[in-house]
Amino acid sequence: MPVKKVTDDINYNKGHRKPFSRLLVALLFIVASLASSVAGAKEPFLNLDSIAKWGKFPAFCVRTYRWGDKFFNGYDSIYVQGSGYRMNAKVKVDSWSDIYDFRFSDHYRMMIDNSPSTSVGLWLTYMAVSVGYDMNVSKYFSATTGARKRWDFQFNCMLFGAEFYSVNNDVDMTISRHGYPGAMQNSSIPFHGFHSDSWGVNLYYFFNHKHYSQAAAFNYSKIQVRSSGSMYAGLAYWSQNYSLDFSEVAPQLGQGLPEPWKNHYRVGNRNYALKLGYGYNWVFHRGWVLGVSCAPMLGVRVGYITNEDSEKPSFAMSNRLKFSTIYNNPSRRWFFGLVGTIDSGLIYDKTHTFLTNNISVELSAGFRFDLW
Repeated sequence: MPVKKVTDDINYNKGHRKPFSRLLVALLFIVASLASSVAGAKEPFLNLDSIAKWGKFPAFCVRTYRWGDKFFNGYDSIYVQGSGYRMNAKVKVDSWSDIYDFRFSDHYRMMIDNSPSTSVGLWLTYMAVSVGYDMNVSKYFSATTGARKRWDFQFNCMLFGAEFYSVNNDVDMTISRHGYPGAMQNSSIPFHGFHSDSWGVNLYYFFNHKHYSQAAAFNYSKIQVRSSGSMYAGLAYWSQNYSLDFSEVAPQLGQGLPEPWKNHYRVGNRNYALKLGYGYNWVFHRGWVLGVSCAPMLGVRVGYITNEDSEKPSFAMSNRLKFSTIYNNPSRRWFFGLVGTIDSGLIYDKTHTFLTNNISVELSAGFRFDLW
């Protein structure tokens, strides 16, 4: 083979390997160095100045990273600080319950709820990524059938927050109260005809983002060291489906259900809303934070009630209320906290008003650490 061709082949392969090598260096740099930024670690995983000397492309990555770190993570350290560690392990106990309230145009009223469901899990977190397993322990202490599945994802940086949630519920319910005004009955009627599923996405911006950290009150990833609050605003979308079959319990409810329902209440809708909220973190003692956040969502609902072939637009309204009590010990290694969430919604037409409430409480305790 001619020497020139061998030389050309070597240069060709080197040229094609160069983009891949640059990409590999960039990915290694981004993953490694973001560890210190996102978790608020005390020292970078890799020395940024040393990486910048590798060449023009690594130097560009370092400059981009430093800009992004300042832009997305530039808290005023007088108010918000990092935890100092990249990893944490925690034990989590979740308990949740649903409460539904029907109010009809003829003043008949009916309340439906379920016994709290509880799960216990062990979770390991590296920066903003968590893996773990939750085991439903309620089934060992209750005779109820069905299942309730809930999944949440939350991301918070200095500027904005993003949330995704999904809830699927087939748990047996109980009709706890029903009747007309002056004749309300406290009952305990088993109700097996309930199904609901919903999911939603929220994206919102914090106005006082340098002084307030929602993550400090609800995600354990930042430390609020001085009290502060912030307004926030954004967009919200959620989808809901409800199916309540009253055929088995209708004789015990009297004549309160609307005739068009034919003992089966069905709802399907899509909601597009503006989210406006306010959050406040009160540092009432060293290491302790009491957090409160309330966010009404107002917009347009498109969907049907009972008749699947008749979708109509209407007014959409929902609200998310959150509260927490968080403790970080002086070394910031140990932490524990109680986080509660109440999601409320409203569905209505000329025959009825349907108020929905989903209540959940999470108790967590954990330990922060570094492996390198």
